[in-house]
Amino acid sequence: MESVEREVYVEARPEVVWAAVAQPEGFARWYAFGGAEIDLRPGGRLVMRWDEHGEYLGFVEKVEPGRRFAYRYAVEPGVEPAPGNSNLVEFTLTPEGEGTRLRVVESGFERLEVSPDEQVRRAEESARGWDSALAALTELAPTL
Repeated sequence: MESVEREVYVEARPEVVWAAVAQPEGFARWYAFGGAEIDLRPGGRLVMRWDEHGEYLGFVEKVEPGRRFAYRYAVEPGVEPAPGNSNLVEFTLTPEGEGTRLRVVESGFERLEVSPDEQVRRAEESARGWDSALAALTELAPTL
C-alpha cells in the first residue's frame, strides 16, 4: 500500500475547515491532541504532539490558502524528517454546497526504510488513525 486516501464532507465553510487543518489551535482540537506548532509557509516547522505517542517533527511542503495544505513528517517520534523515515500528508479542500469536501492523502509508506510487512502495518495503522480523526473533525466542525 503506497498511500492512504480518505475523503469526507464537512458541514462547515472552507475557511472554517482550513483553520481546523492548517492552524495549530484547530489542528490540536481534532488531531494532534497534545498540541501543534505550524509555521504556515513552505519549509516552515511543524510539530505534532500526543501524550500517548510523543512528539512528531515535520515541515510544511505546500500552502495554497483555503485550498491545499501539505506537510512532511517523520514517522518516528523525536526525529527530524528525512528520506526513508517520513511521509507526506496532503489536505485538499473543495467547497461543496454549504460545506466542504475534505480529501486527505498520506503517502510514502513504500519508501520507509522498514520491511514490506512493516510498511503495510504502518499504512493500515495510519488508515485507522485518519478514519478516527476525520470522524472527530466532521463531528466538531459545526461547532468551530
